[in-house]
Amino acid sequence: CMLEDISFKVNKGETVAFIGSTGSGKSTLINLIPRFYDVTSGSILVDGIDVREYKMNYLYNKLGYIPQRAVMFDGTIKYNVSYGESNTKITDKEIKNAVKIAQGYDFVEKMPEKYNYHVAQGGNNISGGQKQRLAIARAILRNPEIYIFDDSFSALDYKTDYNLRKDLREYTKDATVLIVAQRIGTIINADKIIVLENGKMVGIGNHKELLKKCKVYKEIALSQLSKEELENA
Repeated sequence: CMLEDISFKVNKGETVAFIGSTGSGKSTLINLIPRFYDVTSGSILVDGIDVREYKMNYLYNKLGYIPQRAVMFDGTIKYNVSYGESNTKITDKEIKNAVKIAQGYDFVEKMPEKYNYHVAQGGNNISGGQKQRLAIARAILRNPEIYIFDDSFSALDYKTDYNLRKDLREYTKDATVLIVAQRIGTIINADKIIVLENGKMVGIGNHKELLKKCKVYKEIALSQLSKEELENA
């Protein structure tokens, strides 16, 4: 999707969400930050510096990126959560804490070997929601400055989604959180919501502001929740 005329600022510690119909450019936009693509005009700044000027390693260390399709490796749950961390000082306690925040504690504890349970390549022996939670735990363990959730809550039920975001917010008080979502319920409490349509920004504000002033947002909201639910949100 081609992106045009999009400009916004995200402050440290803010939660900013991106919503829009399929093909509106949400993932394309968010994937510019870790440089899966580069802009052809304009720039993406992190801490005031163009992302293209960072050494890739340095940039990646600032980010915790969780894709929609969680990547799982052939190895234990412990290995999967700590994957990519060169720090050998990571403790079992830190891994358990990350899994707990990601709402994976209950299902991991029920596994035959718990944290030593063997996950098949691609995670074929665990569910989609379990994969997403382990991928989120992996990002939490990195303790990044910026979390990027690219529709990473889609396989979770509403209650797990809500509890995960609540625990994450308490744990990552200073981190900046960017969320691409399909569900209004996932982003209703974001500090800022950016509404995209056909690669353009058609609205920016919080949930209540957008309900009043952004037609596209209101249409998405009413297609998912009743008027009563929206008014009480």
